[in-house]
Amino acid sequence: MSNEDLLRLATVDNFRDVAGDGYATTDGGRVRTGVFFRSNELRLSGADLETLTALGLTAIIDLRSQGEIDRHPDPEVPGATWLHYDLFGIPMERVAAVQTVDDAEEIMHTVYRGFVDDPHSRDHLGGVLRQLAGGGKQLFHCTAGKDRTGWTAALLLHIAGVDDATIASDYLLTNARSAASRARLRATIVDAAGPERAKVFEPTLIADISFLRAASDAVEASYGDRDSYLREGLGLDDEVLGRLRALLRD
Repeated sequence: MSNEDLLRLATVDNFRDVAGDGYATTDGGRVRTGVFFRSNELRLSGADLETLTALGLTAIIDLRSQGEIDRHPDPEVPGATWLHYDLFGIPMERVAAVQTVDDAEEIMHTVYRGFVDDPHSRDHLGGVLRQLAGGGKQLFHCTAGKDRTGWTAALLLHIAGVDDATIASDYLLTNARSAASRARLRATIVDAAGPERAKVFEPTLIADISFLRAASDAVEASYGDRDSYLREGLGLDDEVLGRLRALLRD
């Protein structure tokens, strides 16, 4: 079974290897596949649970809120310890009050700025990266696998030495990979509120480069660059960053 075949799960459409097919790094290296995985929520069929189990995961890191977990708890994956790190996602109480596409986009920009500016999210995100640095095959996920998961994956690729254009391309890959689950969610919104309201909510359903840019701009404003954000904002020392880099690099 090829790496690409392994990563396509029928019931978790945004499940994939953080390394892609082995992304190139700026110094001529490659990112190691088969180490870290990312996904949307794990609403798995029996066959997909067997495939996930066969990967030999040591940990599943759930980035969702407790309410999200209560609605759709992760299944037990043999051999994998379940861990919870709560990164703040889309605030549903604000989504309910959205009136325009601009409102929805501003909510998304707020979410991404929060990965940088919110102490709670920084604390938990630092915990996620320290956990990953411990080694072993690990999977992290949120609900859609695009925002909390997308920012975490972007940081890992940066640590590995991947260029920003590739990081952006990988981030946007969510839109192609999760087309089926996004269509189901959009249909649910249409049924509940009508097609016009569904159009208003569209920015909350996709990965958009302006969202990633909002987080990057917040990093620059508060820390100057991502390396300072990793150290000062997330509290990661050279040992942790070095272990992550060693795990991520071929």
